[in-house]
Amino acid sequence: MAFDSLSDKLQNIFKNLRSKGRLTEADVKLALKEVKMALLEADVNFKVVKQFVKSVQERAVGQDVLNSLTPGQMVIKIVNEEMVNLMGSESTEIQLKPGNEITVIMMTGLQGAGKTTTTAKIAGKLKEKGRRPLLVAADVYRPAAIEQLKVNGEKQGVPVFSIGSGHKPANIAKAAIEHAAKNDNNVVIIDTAGRLQIDENMMEELVDIKNTVNVDQTLLIVDAMTGQEAVNVAETFNNKIGIDGVILTKMDGDTRGGAALSIRAVTGTPILYVGMGEKLSDLEQFHPDRMASRILGMGDVLTLIEKAEAIVDEEKAKELEKKFRKAEFGFDDYLEQMQQIKKMGSLEDILSMMPGMGDQLKGAQMPDEKAMGRVEAIIYSMTLEERANPSIINVSRKNRIAKGAGVNVSEVNRLMKQYEQSKKLMKQFSGMMNGKGGKKGRFKLPF
Repeated sequence: MAFDSLSDKLQNIFKNLRSKGRLTEADVKLALKEVKMALLEADVNFKVVKQFVKSVQERAVGQDVLNSLTPGQMVIKIVNEEMVNLMGSESTEIQLKPGNEITVIMMTGLQGAGKTTTTAKIAGKLKEKGRRPLLVAADVYRPAAIEQLKVNGEKQGVPVFSIGSGHKPANIAKAAIEHAAKNDNNVVIIDTAGRLQIDENMMEELVDIKNTVNVDQTLLIVDAMTGQEAVNVAETFNNKIGIDGVILTKMDGDTRGGAALSIRAVTGTPILYVGMGEKLSDLEQFHPDRMASRILGMGDVLTLIEKAEAIVDEEKAKELEKKFRKAEFGFDDYLEQMQQIKKMGSLEDILSMMPGMGDQLKGAQMPDEKAMGRVEAIIYSMTLEERANPSIINVSRKNRIAKGAGVNVSEVNRLMKQYEQSKKLMKQFSGMMNGKGGKKGRFKLPF
C-alpha cells in the first residue's frame, strides 16, 4: 500500500515524542532529523524536504509549544498542517465551463502511466456530475489504445470519437469538437499519444493540438510508483506545454509516496485525482488534508463515508438498521454487506481509513478474493431458513454445509465466528453513518 513505510516510520517517531511528556528544543530537532530521513527515503524531493523541516522546526521550537501540556501532540499537529500546505491546502477540481459550453481537456503522459484508462475514469467521474463527455481517440501510434478507449468508453456509457490512425492528432481534436457541438456533448476529453520517454516529437504534437483547438485544461497522468522521476516528468511537461493538474496513478501499489508529497511544491500544479486500482471506479479526488491524515496514521473517515454513501442504497440501509435493532441480521444480509464492501475496495484499504487501525493491521492477514469466494459458496450452501436464522446451525448442519460448499467444516466455524463479529462491527459502522449529517464537525483529527 502507498505510504506504508513512511507512515510506519513517522508514527514511531511521534510515539517517542508523545512518550516524553515535556520536550526540549533538542528533542524536537532530533525528531525532525528522523522525519527528514524518513521523507528522503520516501523519495521526496530534497529541496522540498529541506523547506518542510525548516518550516516545522521554526513553529515547533517556540515556547508556546514546548511549554504546553501536550508538546508532543502540538508538534504532530504542526507536522500535519505543514504536510497539508505542502500538498496544496485545498482540494482542486477540474475547471469546467458553465452550461452547454464545451470544455476541452487534453490528457497527456508517458506510456505505461495508465493514461488511456485514466481518461475513461475521468469521463465516468464527469458523467456522474451530470456532464455529457465525449472521449477522443487521438493516440494514432498505438492501435491498441484506440480499441482500449472504445471498450472502456462503452463500460462507462460514454461515447468515443475515432476516425482511425491516418490523421494528425490536432485534426482529430478539431473534428471531435465539431462532432461534440452537433451531438450535445459539453466536455471533450482528448487521449493523446504517450512515449516511453519525453521527446521533441511528442511535445510538438501536444503544442500543435493546443495551437489548433482551444484546450481549456491540460492534465498530466504520472505513475506514482516512479517516485522522484514522476516529479521530474511533471516539471518538464509543465515547462514545455503548461499543465493545469496532475493525476497520480498506481497509488494502491508499493509506492513510497515521494511524488504525492513533492509535485505541488516543485511545479506549483495541483494533484486532482489519485488512481487507487485498475477498476474504472478506482479514482479518488485528491484531498491534501485527508492524504496527510492517512500518512500520519490518523485514518480518513470522510473518504470512507463517501465511498459508503456511493454504494449504499438508502432504503436498504434503513431496512438493515431495523434488522440490527430487532436482532434479525442474517446471512443473506451478511452476504449483501460483504459484496458492498468489496465495491468500496480492498478490506485493508478500508480499515486503514479508520483512525487507530494502523497498528492493528500490522501482521494481520487480510482475506483475498478466493477466500471471499469460499464464504459466498458456504452461504449459498445453506438453506433459506439457516440464512435467515443462523442460530439453528448445529454440528450436523455445519457438516452438510461444508460438504455442499466443498470446504472443511473449520471454514464454516470460522465464518460463523466472523458473522458474530461482523454484527458488532456493522452496528458501529451504521452508527457512524447515521452521524454523517454532521460529519464535517464530527470527525476531527485526534490531536
